[in-house]
Amino acid sequence: MERIQFKPGNMLYPVPAVMVTCGEYSGESNIITIAWTGTVSSDPPMAYISVRPERYSYEIIRKAGEFVINLVTEDLARAMDYCGVRSGKEWDKWKECRLTPLPGQTVHCPLIAESPVNIECHVVSESDLGSHHMFLAEVTAVNVDEAYLDKSGRFDLAAAHLLAYSHGIYYALGKQLGTFGFSVKKQVKRKKRR
Repeated sequence: MERIQFKPGNMLYPVPAVMVTCGEYSGESNIITIAWTGTVSSDPPMAYISVRPERYSYEIIRKAGEFVINLVTEDLARAMDYCGVRSGKEWDKWKECRLTPLPGQTVHCPLIAESPVNIECHVVSESDLGSHHMFLAEVTAVNVDEAYLDKSGRFDLAAAHLLAYSHGIYYALGKQLGTFGFSVKKQVKRKKRR
């Protein structure tokens, strides 16, 4: 099979598409769309976001040392895109996108009420990695809208219709292909009916 070589770049797709909130719940705050985000550690729970220094939210996060990662549903796709192409210097994204701020439990910045999951984060370190600076953060609280919980109390990804981003395109997630370990799980033999 023939392979075509591309110049070095980020081809690790898809990635989460999220809205990150920063600033003060009772004061000035902003929403920035982020695709460079992910899990770093489960114990302690750690996450990261990477932000270009020229973005309006960069200085807000840097000074405050905290932010909230708000997961995005299909219903929030338009708001998420808007928050990525408009600057908080010039636009009130809360008002323009009709989003509702909620107070955090462990941070001063607001959560997005319409988001199914809000992940509160305290910055542990910042690294200059070139085009983006990475904020490494400890997850200090997770807020989940109970409308997205199944009967056993687990988060129902299919019901949330979360989004992913790949090469400038947003995609909906939802079709389950298996569960962790399904490839090696022993099949239960069914008894034959008589």
